[in-house]
Amino acid sequence: MNAQRWLAPTLLVVGGLTGLALPGDSEAQPPANGDLKRWQQSVDKAVAYLRRTQAKDGSWGGAQAPGVTGVVVAGLMQTTNLGTKDPMVAAALKYVESLIDPKTGHLAGKGAGVKLQNYVTSINVVALASADRVRYKPVLDRASRFLRELQWDEGEGKKPSDAFYGGAGYDSKSRPDLSNTQFFLDALVAAGIPKNDAAFKKATIFVSRCQNLKGETNDQPWAGKINDGSFIYTPALGGDTKVQDKPNADGGLPGYGSMTYAGIKSLLYCGTGKDDERIAKAVAWLGKNYKVDGNPGMPKARAHWGLYYYYLTMARCLTMLGDDLVKQKITKSDWRADLTAAITSRQRPDGSWANDDKHWMEASPPLATGYALMALANCKPRK
Repeated sequence: MNAQRWLAPTLLVVGGLTGLALPGDSEAQPPANGDLKRWQQSVDKAVAYLRRTQAKDGSWGGAQAPGVTGVVVAGLMQTTNLGTKDPMVAAALKYVESLIDPKTGHLAGKGAGVKLQNYVTSINVVALASADRVRYKPVLDRASRFLRELQWDEGEGKKPSDAFYGGAGYDSKSRPDLSNTQFFLDALVAAGIPKNDAAFKKATIFVSRCQNLKGETNDQPWAGKINDGSFIYTPALGGDTKVQDKPNADGGLPGYGSMTYAGIKSLLYCGTGKDDERIAKAVAWLGKNYKVDGNPGMPKARAHWGLYYYYLTMARCLTMLGDDLVKQKITKSDWRADLTAAITSRQRPDGSWANDDKHWMEASPPLATGYALMALANCKPRK
C-alpha cells in the first residue's frame, strides 16, 4: 500500500466540530424527526468493531496509513460520549501524539515523507481538537503554523495571478488541489485560527478558481465552457477533474458532487456569504444533482469512487448551509434521514463499512468506518 495515498486526492475533507459535527457552526440544529434508534445502533456496532480491531499500538492502520487513526478518533469523538479516558480512545490519542514531529510540529510522524504532511497533519489536528482542544492547544497551534507554511503563496514564488496561489497540496512542492485545500481549511478552523487570518483570504482565491463559473473570481480558460457552478479537483496545471481522464473537446472540465460540496464548505469557511454568486450557482447545481446512492456528476463506472468521502463532505456542507436554504434550494426531503439510511444500509455485519470500489483506500474498513461515523455525526436525529 502506498502510504501517501491513504486519502484519495478527491476525498474528505476532514475537519470540524459541530456540536460534535462542524467547527465554528452555530446555527445548524438537527430536526426532531428521523430514526434515532437506527442511528444509535449503527454507531454502537461501529464502536464494537473498532474495539475489536484496534492494534496494540493504539492505531488502525499503523505506519502504513498514519492518518487513518485520526479519522477514526474524529469519528468516535463526534458521534459518541466515550471521552478521552476510554481505554480505546486513550490508546488512539497516544498513538496520534506519537506522530508529532518535534522539529517541525507536523503530525505525520517523525521523519515522515513530505507527501504525507498536509493530509495527515490536517486530519490529526481535527482528531485532537475533537478530543480536547484545550489540552492539545500548543500542539494545534504549532501544527497550524506548519500547515500555513505549506500553502502556495509568495513564499513559494507564486503571485495571486497564478492558478496555484492560495491552494494546498500534499506538501509545499506538490501542485495544490481542492481536496488537500479543504482538509487544510478544516484543520485551521478546528485549531481555532481566526477568520481574518491571511490563509483564508488566499484560499478563497484558489477555491474560487476550482469552480465552473467564469467571472472576476475565476479567470481560467475552461471556467466558462460548462459554467454550471460545479467544482473540479484543481485549476492548477491547466485544470483536472476526476469525472474523466481528459478535458472535453472544447477544454471543459465537468464538476462533481464531492468537490462541489467541498467548494461550498471551503468558501463558507473563508467568509464568503451564502448569498454570494459562487455559493448560489453551486447550490443550484446540487439541487439538480441531489443524490445519496453515488457521487453525482461521476459516470456510472466511477459513481462509488470515494463514496464515504462524498457522504462526509455532503453532510458537513449541508449542515453549514442550514436547513432553510437546503430545503429551499437543494431538496425538500429530510437529507439527514436520506443520508443516514444510505450509510446504515451499507454497514457490514461486523459493524464496519468498506467500499466495494477499491479506489482511494476506501476498501480499508477502518478508513471507511471513520468516514461513515464522521458523516453520521452531522445526521443524528434529536429525540
